[in-house]
Amino acid sequence: MAAKKSTKKAKSAGADPAEAARRKVVTAAMKLAAVQGWQDTTMADITDEAGLGLADLRRQFASKTAILAGLIRLADDAVLQGSGPDMAAEPVRDRLFDVIMRRLDALAPYRDGIAAVARDLPRDPPAMACLAAGPMRRSLQWMLEAARIQPWGLLAPLQLKGLGLVYLSVLRVWLRDEGEDLAHTMATLDKALGRVDSILDSLRRGPRRFRRDDEEEAGTEET
Repeated sequence: MAAKKSTKKAKSAGADPAEAARRKVVTAAMKLAAVQGWQDTTMADITDEAGLGLADLRRQFASKTAILAGLIRLADDAVLQGSGPDMAAEPVRDRLFDVIMRRLDALAPYRDGIAAVARDLPRDPPAMACLAAGPMRRSLQWMLEAARIQPWGLLAPLQLKGLGLVYLSVLRVWLRDEGEDLAHTMATLDKALGRVDSILDSLRRGPRRFRRDDEEEAGTEET
């Protein structure tokens, strides 16, 4: 009886079979993309590489775009699993730095394939629009949650756009960074986050500065 309980516990502690199957497909797709390009990689190629049938693949991913969304979700999972409440005590800049670098670490096994996708995806505007409006937007929202950053209310779209621009600029550098310590990538990220800090400081100072200018102008008119 104890042996049965132990076996059951071991199974429950193992990886989710469905999640493992999705990861297998994503890995196969990125491996093929790195060799033959994303545009020339077909769903049939991916099933052969993953050792699946087309019907099995369709149940997991209905299209190549869906596979890319699956890759985004895998990175999201890695980011969220490494986030805890203790992050809230750190400066915002450090939190964002940690979240973005953790995401890149999760994507590292697929970097060559991602580079191929980055080259070929602009030829497929509908797929780009689908990813940007859905999976990537949700991913940015989860990155902010992982960094314990509150939405800016009506300015939340601007907040997401800013984070997206920072992430994409760093991603481009990361794809070409051959250094083992990713020094160039981290320097680029640090610089980008520094610009964000400057913009936020300007926004926070803006209303007071404008009020001071108005008061000075009013004083000049009175004299």
